[in-house]
Parts: sequence; structure tokens; C-alpha cells
Amino acid sequence: MHPIGLIVKTIPEAQQTADRLEAWLGGRKVAVKRIRADALNEGSTADTGPRQLACVFVLGGDGTFLSAVRWIGDAPIPVLGVKFGEVGFLAEIAAEDLFSAAEAVLQQNFSIQYRMRLAVAVISDGTERCRESVLNDVVINTGTLARLALIPTYINDHYLTTFRADGLIVSSPTGSTAYSMAAGGPVVHPLVPGIVMTPICPFTLTNRPLVVPDSTRILIKPQERFTELILTLDGQAGLEIQHGDTILIEKSPHPVHMIQIPDSEYFDVLKAKLSWSGGRA
Repeated sequence: MHPIGLIVKTIPEAQQTADRLEAWLGGRKVAVKRIRADALNEGSTADTGPRQLACVFVLGGDGTFLSAVRWIGDAPIPVLGVKFGEVGFLAEIAAEDLFSAAEAVLQQNFSIQYRMRLAVAVISDGTERCRESVLNDVVINTGTLARLALIPTYINDHYLTTFRADGLIVSSPTGSTAYSMAAGGPVVHPLVPGIVMTPICPFTLTNRPLVVPDSTRILIKPQERFTELILTLDGQAGLEIQHGDTILIEKSPHPVHMIQIPDSEYFDVLKAKLSWSGGRA
């Protein structure tokens, strides 16, 4: 088989576990391409693309997983998150289950869950000056000053409203449990075909979170006098919005291929992370 990628958070526990996993895979004649998570953000791995990998194991938290997904890009490489962090909504398994999961992967005893991503384009004078894909969310807000933003928003070229708020979060179902949830947005199962729009501290209390079909094209046309807006992509990259820019957000044609191990259950992760009462029936 092709090599397995290991993307590892730079903490001792994750690094030590990666050492053991690399040796375990080596004993089964499986090659490993190992990359430090911080190297992804430094851009030093541009010449070591993932396309020849059988799959990628991510040992870290949600931030590490999002960095790994950005590195994988549009390549249909299966990816498995292993929790080594405070937040782990994106992790399929806990660290103690890593080796049994690795055995399942080697035996092809897993399924693929296709997680929708959002395609984001910043258009200026009819020309794209930026295009990215995100797994979790797109955030439009003001800069460092605590200033109200006016965010005119269109759905399929039809004017919806002008959000008067600290900002606006547009998230995928997977991202509904991230910043959107903290801002009062709904929890949406990752396989629900929708896009979540959540205003951040809206000045008008009737501006509520909205879920629209995943076929929707969302256009945001910032007003002239509010040009100090920042576009943040998955919390990993930022871009200053300039006068005359239009932001287009829609479903990406390239989902993330997440490995799902037998007997793993999304709702068990959800209950644990949200501290819901009750155990298994």
C-alpha cells in the first residue's frame, strides 16, 4: 500500500504515541510520512503533497485536524482524527483506541463519511483575488476595534438582510459545533445538507441563526463605510476585505473524506463534549 501520513501535534504525548505508531506500522512493512503540525502552518511542506498517501492519521486537537485538511486540499485522501487536545469534535477516536483503529484501517475495515466543505471566493472588480475551501467556518468581522459591522447578505442573488452585528459566521454542518455554537447557533448533524448562518452579537434581536440548503450561494457585499473587515477561514488564515470586495460562499465540490471506524458514534462524541446527562440505554 501507499505510505500512511502522520501529522502530529508538537506535544510530548502525541509525539511519543506517534513514535510507537510509526514503529508498529514499520513492523507491518507500511511506510510512514511524518510531518509536524506546526510545519504545515509554516508552509515548509509545500513540496511534500499528500496525493501518494493511502490515508492520513492526525494526532492532535481540532486545530491540528483543520491544518491537516487544508494541507490535504482537494485530494480524496481518507483522514482519521485522533484526539490529543482540549477540543475533539473532529476526532473520530480517542488516543487509547489508536492501534485498534490502525489495525482496522490496514484491514480495510472502515467506511468513509463525506464531510461537506465550503468554497469561499473574494471577488474584486469581477476578478477572484482569493479562493479557499474550509471545513468548519468562514467568519466576517471587524478588526481590533469593538465596532458594529453592517453586513449586507444575499441568498442566490436575492437580498436577505443587512446584519448589524459584531460579525457573521457561515459554517458547514461539521462547523456548527465550533464558533457558530458558541455564538448561539444550532448543532447540525454533519450529514445534514445545509449551511448555517449565525450573526455574532446581533444589534437587532430578531436576527436569528439561519439554516439554508447546501445548494445556496451566499453573497456578502460589505458597505463602503465599513471597510475594516477581516475574513477568517477555519481559524487558520485571515484576509482583510478591501473596498469593493464581494464574498461568495457556497458548497465545495470536494468534501473531506473522514475515516469512520466500526462502532464509533457521532452522538457519543457530542454528548461527551457537551456534557449531556445520561449514559447508554
